[in-house]
Amino acid sequence: MSYPPPLYSSDTGEASAWLRPASTAADLQSVTTQVHYLATGATTGGLFGLYRYEMTAARSGPDPHFHKTMAESFYVLDGMLRLHDGTGWRDLAAGDFAHVPPGGIHGFRNESGAPVSMLLHFAPGAPRESYFEAVAEVARGERSLTPEEWTELYRRHDQYMV
Repeated sequence: MSYPPPLYSSDTGEASAWLRPASTAADLQSVTTQVHYLATGATTGGLFGLYRYEMTAARSGPDPHFHKTMAESFYVLDGMLRLHDGTGWRDLAAGDFAHVPPGGIHGFRNESGAPVSMLLHFAPGAPRESYFEAVAEVARGERSLTPEEWTELYRRHDQYMV
């Protein structure tokens, strides 16, 4: 494997780093989750997205599904996360990592009865924020979706339920 083609063409570097302090408020608040958009597809030029995903002690999380356009990775910061790896549910503890390539069946949930915090990474950087925001609106009771509307939401956001 070799390095990909350059994304930067100048012979000198530039001051272009950006920071997000840990004290920054969550970008999305749902009934059972807080999501911090650490880096979005928009802020990384489509290279990747990275969220800090914090789940309350209540049971929550998506059923098994797959994506056709992106890989997704999970790094557990604190607590016990259940991850479906395409063959069954596995427990991941703090420090555990899982990577799911495009087409890989996966799901994640909190069934531990205690809070869970993880980093959720996807590449390339798709506009996942509107998907999570729509799901949060439903969870908060601000809107409801028919089965057909769920299917369309999933299709629009490259999510294929198994």
